Amino acid sequence: MIIYFVRHASAGQKKLSGKKDEKRPLDADGVQQCTQMGRILSSMEVGVDAIISSPLKRATQTAALIANEIGYESKLHIENALRPEAKYDHFREMLRDYSKHESIMVVGHNPNFSDFLGRTIAGSGERAHVDIRKGSVAKVESKQKKYVLDWLLTPRLVKAASDASSGERASSSFQNGNGELQIPDEYLSVRAKSLANDSHEAARTSKSRAKTSRK
Repeated sequence: MIIYFVRHASAGQKKLSGKKDEKRPLDADGVQQCTQMGRILSSMEVGVDAIISSPLKRATQTAALIANEIGYESKLHIENALRPEAKYDHFREMLRDYSKHESIMVVGHNPNFSDFLGRTIAGSGERAHVDIRKGSVAKVESKQKKYVLDWLLTPRLVKAASDASSGERASSSFQNGNGELQIPDEYLSVRAKSLANDSHEAARTSKSRAKTSRK
């Protein structure tokens, strides 16, 4: 079985009222984190049989955005075992309920989510500390009757990869057929254009002087 642990993305400041906090949505950064993370997961061909979320709004929004990017079309499962105050025993019982699936994605919160992840990979009665930041995804896979952490992706790492990919595409778009860099005029600043024009004018003046001296 493969479990993708997803901590909800950025959702602004915590509300003092518990009921209001449960309805706290993702902020603009959180939406971007989910979109970029979902696209990276899609490029990695990540697919799941079930996506399970805490009932809190910021978690269900995270789950829905990532689900959309990876092409998940089944229903979103809501489980109280993924609430911020849930205990590890509740989480383990929930996993048993979904054990028939080959791969699942669980979306939850700290402070308990990092503990759930650490206990899952540490084994029975043991603990391991894994700090899973907001918007991060960890892949855990069952191997030889134990769970192993395969990888952990953070929003910062995904953003860096996305920016690097955008830079490569932009660079390649400025190359001619010989692989040489050609920057269109619209990408030149006014100062750069001025310098280029001055250079051309200087070259023409030099040629003109050379012809005059030969006369």
